Amino acid sequence: MFESLSSEQDPLRWNELAGRVLKGHQLTVDEGLSILRSNDEDLLDLLAATYRIRRTYFGHKVHLYFLKNAKSGLCPEDCGYCSQSILSEAEIPRYALLNEAKLMEGAERAVATQSRTYCIVASGRGPSNREVEHIANTVAKIKEKFGLHICCCLGLLNSEQAVRLKEAGVDRINHNLNTSRSFYDSICSTHSYEDRLRTLQVARAAGLELCSGLIVGMGETDRDLVDVAFELRSLSVHSTPVNFLHSIDGTPLARERNLDPRYCLKALCLFRLANPAVELRISGGREVNLRSMQAMGLYAANSMFVSDYLTTKGQSPEEDFAMVADLGFEIVIGDHETHSEWESAQPSPAAEVVS
Repeated sequence: MFESLSSEQDPLRWNELAGRVLKGHQLTVDEGLSILRSNDEDLLDLLAATYRIRRTYFGHKVHLYFLKNAKSGLCPEDCGYCSQSILSEAEIPRYALLNEAKLMEGAERAVATQSRTYCIVASGRGPSNREVEHIANTVAKIKEKFGLHICCCLGLLNSEQAVRLKEAGVDRINHNLNTSRSFYDSICSTHSYEDRLRTLQVARAAGLELCSGLIVGMGETDRDLVDVAFELRSLSVHSTPVNFLHSIDGTPLARERNLDPRYCLKALCLFRLANPAVELRISGGREVNLRSMQAMGLYAANSMFVSDYLTTKGQSPEEDFAMVADLGFEIVIGDHETHSEWESAQPSPAAEVVS
């Protein structure tokens, strides 16, 4: 059991926990819950301890991502959080898969915003083979012209589709678990948690990197967040985007507005301590939920989107650049690393000696 210590002891508690994680300790359920339920007055101590881990594995680097909503709305799934779902009455753009020229324009924008990864996202249960072929052909041209790291989020995939995307030069597949196994049926009924796991399995079998994360603030419990952190750990994902629910009028979860910036920061600390060497990304909803405390999230996370999201606006790239500079951090530039290169480049946690 992770003992509940007094507030005077908390700085030592978090620092000691970070030290053990750096030596190979795997976070326990009790430790994870203690992070989420910690006192607000201890938040800076928790962030400082978490930053030790972030700095050991990623230094002061920030990896920027640019997201392109390549197909909007027109989705038969009933995910309660999503403005594009069949249940949504939100006023959003609705269009079929973008043509090659539009996707290429997105790649140009990714380069202009200093993004090293270009994310191509399409709504729907899963892509048709024709859509996969279109994306594959376009990705090959993007790789040749811009050399960007490419992540695709296309819904449920089969093995043949995953292989085709890998052959075309797609580096990574994003398919979020979104929440815990036990809570999943509360947010979606048209596909299952196991369906999502299968897509991750076929992507890995095809040699694609795995990007998988969650949405905080959908009515889940603290234990649900801990459980999904551990599920992602068991999957050995390369990248974890942490979204914070941006409640959108017209969606079933429109009234779920219970997050505050301090809890969001604690959630980021949980995912860093549970998965110390995984790229951790502050994703959708950061502007409306972290608000004036956005910059503090980068003491736990090492990447973020520098663009609008699927159907909601983000802050300007200039504001993001200023935030990174004000922290004394620097944006990752140059050629992307492959998963194997990333693993081999990680320093030994035992070499971390900051007390």
